[in-house]
Amino acid sequence: MKVDALNQLSDAQAFTATAFSTNTYDSDSAGNDMSIGEELVLALAVDVAADFTTTDETYTIELVQSANANLSSPDVLASRTILAADLSAGSTHYLPLPQGSKSKRYLGYRATLGGTTPSVTLTAFLQPASMIDKQKFYPNNYTIA
Repeated sequence: MKVDALNQLSDAQAFTATAFSTNTYDSDSAGNDMSIGEELVLALAVDVAADFTTTDETYTIELVQSANANLSSPDVLASRTILAADLSAGSTHYLPLPQGSKSKRYLGYRATLGGTTPSVTLTAFLQPASMIDKQKFYPNNYTIA
């Protein structure tokens, strides 16, 4: 599946601590509520499986909005805690954008990691909910040295 670069919030972004997505979606104005109409979701493709070596690692994904491109002072629109065992390489997870919820200019996501040695690598983008189950992601089968 081809993804519009403007809808892509991160591309193989490695998380080892709580952080925001590399990119944000700019809706051009605070009043441009893209949560009205066809339902949109944040699609998360796992590039490198989550670490759960010590079994105390936690992974929470929050879809956020902000008046600022760096996502400072964000409002959480939706949140989902995903078990580390479910964040296997090649798996895909979705977080819906609630209808009528967006009131600020920028959308992005925050990965909140906890525990002893959390780490996961994600690629994320916004897509219509109707595209769920019409795509498949595979982990990279190569190493760049």
